[in-house]
Amino acid sequence: MKQRIITGFIAAALFLPIVIFGGFPFIIVTYILATIGLFELLRMKRLRAFSPEGVISFLLLWALLLPETYAHWLESLNVTKSECLSLAALLLLVYTVVTKNAFTFDEAGFLFLSILYVGFGFYYFMEIRFIGLAYMVYALFTIWATDIGAYFIGRAWGKRKLWPEISPNKTVEGSIGGIVCAVIVAIVYQLCTNLFGSFGILIVMTVVLSVFGQLGDLVESAFKRHYGVKDSGNILPGHGGILDRFDSLLFIAPILVVFMTVVL
Repeated sequence: MKQRIITGFIAAALFLPIVIFGGFPFIIVTYILATIGLFELLRMKRLRAFSPEGVISFLLLWALLLPETYAHWLESLNVTKSECLSLAALLLLVYTVVTKNAFTFDEAGFLFLSILYVGFGFYYFMEIRFIGLAYMVYALFTIWATDIGAYFIGRAWGKRKLWPEISPNKTVEGSIGGIVCAVIVAIVYQLCTNLFGSFGILIVMTVVLSVFGQLGDLVESAFKRHYGVKDSGNILPGHGGILDRFDSLLFIAPILVVFMTVVL
């Protein structure tokens, strides 16, 4: 626990100023985080990063991450992100033939889905910051409140297992407690910032984000259980890897951006 707290403080001291500052430094850091996240998934599957399939994967990831501000870079090449996705899928499929199925169709599918998962998650993570720092703070508060509430309420009153086959320590009571804590924090945040126009919209959005944040955490747990690893990585002592820390955010970021675009 001591190591976990120390790592958390150091990571916050390094990361939060960059989030607050935003701009190009934030883009660079997001690219680094996403690259490490995809590397962690490749390592779970025992695929080599420095290989033809690895190169294709990272190039596609970096293309997907390109913010709207720099979209003209792709436009200058007369390609879109959708065309990059199509080309990468074809190249991965062709590579299964070139290697005579040493690189399999299943591995190609794994890589493609991993790129979408990490790429779009971190892309929308950047988009939230570009929309406004206050929305990024709201997203982080929602995740932190859900995690902390679920942990302590689950330990105090948790009896019914939420999904024991995937994450044996999580409970239904803890999950509900995390949602309640997230809503309480969101209401306090709304009172301080008046960020959203309606408390009704705020509560609905917070409940949805809290639920999907927990689903993101369960998805990461399912990955690790399937591939027989304790953590996605060891870059953060006491916390695991990048995906261990950003699993919830990768799920809620696209939802929050869509919500803000459609509703607000």
